[in-house]
Amino acid sequence: MGHTIERGMNRPSALAGAWYPGDAQALEAEVARHLARARARLGGRPRGLASVAMIVTPHAGMMYSGPTAGFAWAAAPDDARRLVIVGPAHRMPFRGVALGDFASFSIPTGPLTVDREALAAVEAKHPELASFVPGAHDTEHCLEIQLPFARHVLPGRPIVPLLAGAITTPELATIVESILRDGDLLVISTDLSHFHPYDDARRRDLATLDAIARLDASALTGEDACGHRGVAASGLIARLRGYRAVVLDYSSSGDTGGDRDAVVGYGAVALGPAAA
Repeated sequence: MGHTIERGMNRPSALAGAWYPGDAQALEAEVARHLARARARLGGRPRGLASVAMIVTPHAGMMYSGPTAGFAWAAAPDDARRLVIVGPAHRMPFRGVALGDFASFSIPTGPLTVDREALAAVEAKHPELASFVPGAHDTEHCLEIQLPFARHVLPGRPIVPLLAGAITTPELATIVESILRDGDLLVISTDLSHFHPYDDARRRDLATLDAIARLDASALTGEDACGHRGVAASGLIARLRGYRAVVLDYSSSGDTGGDRDAVVGYGAVALGPAAA
């Protein structure tokens, strides 16, 4: 892009035609295919949960992470009122949280409206931690790759886009908690380990998913999951709310078309109140 996208403008797609299909019909078909496969395997609500309030889902190119992302989004409740999406900043360093304070995020299947009032409220309450960071969202992939699934599963719902920079787990949890309302779905965007041989990555990633399932992700680092801050913050919030976590799927780029010498890991997790 030749210029920074200003606050309040539409944020156009940075990934269409590269990370996922640029044609709306082809994109819908690919998302539907991943969801149908996951729903057939899940057979309904994740076992052990009364409902789903949070999901952890990967953010690589859809051709690689889409099958596992399908499991996370297949578990999402179809009556969620709003999507609070948290991902790690890959393109620009900054302190705190960069608010996606745009009018909307556009993808080939249409725009997703941003709840700017929610962003204004958290910025007013936590100005030292939450602000609009020019350029931070412009080419960032971790939030946008979730949007084709979000628009398909929960059409018309507003989004609250948050990029985590240098921030502690309690600080990020405070920001997220101040935004979450009843009926929201919290979406944590993260890949797992990067560029290890296939078998080594699998061992590392299954240990990471076990920590997430135990709601004990505070020791994870960027070597375990690029979105470790969001994962740890969601685990802290889940513990405080008495939620449990269920691992839905695991794969790596070595399973979905990449070579097996240096893979990226993908996990899908659902969190919510335990079933009676």
